[in-house]
Amino acid sequence: MGQERIQQIFEECEALVHGHFLYTSGRHGDAYMQCAKVQQHPNHMEEIAKIIAKGFDGFQVDIVIAPAVGGIVFGYELARQLNAKSIFAERVDGKMELRRNFEIPKGAKVVVAEDVVTTGGSVREVIDAVAPHGGNIVGVAVIADRTGGKIDFGIPLVSGISREMASYTPDECPLCKEGLPIVKPGSRKI
Repeated sequence: MGQERIQQIFEECEALVHGHFLYTSGRHGDAYMQCAKVQQHPNHMEEIAKIIAKGFDGFQVDIVIAPAVGGIVFGYELARQLNAKSIFAERVDGKMELRRNFEIPKGAKVVVAEDVVTTGGSVREVIDAVAPHGGNIVGVAVIADRTGGKIDFGIPLVSGISREMASYTPDECPLCKEGLPIVKPGSRKI
């Protein structure tokens, strides 16, 4: 029931778009799940976070951390649903780190929250940013898993939508070969 409802929300918000896209991972594809179109509606984010939070029943979560920029709104709402603290990591000189005096106490149980996963690069960067602080990452939560459940972080993954969507390296991209203009909707350089 949860995945169907989240799919319906994406359709209502016109958040699944088609074209030629450069993903944050550097890969290309013909579809983009524009979670920002969903995240602009607090009532939708509350509903999605409630559905995903159920996947953490029985977990004690102290902190939800998200990568800036795409995961911040979802991370905040998920933390609210889990009665946890919400923080985010930012890129400094190309590397994710904690800023703004955010702290993760040693042993704190942490969930990484992200809007969309394609290769998992941003999630892994946040996991690496948490490690020096001694936090215990107990799971990953994503609104949309573009791998259809194939991504593996070695810890529980809870996703709102999970569907396999083709992506290509730039040199194998059929859309590039057709000469279609590319759009970069992500936020990696922010």
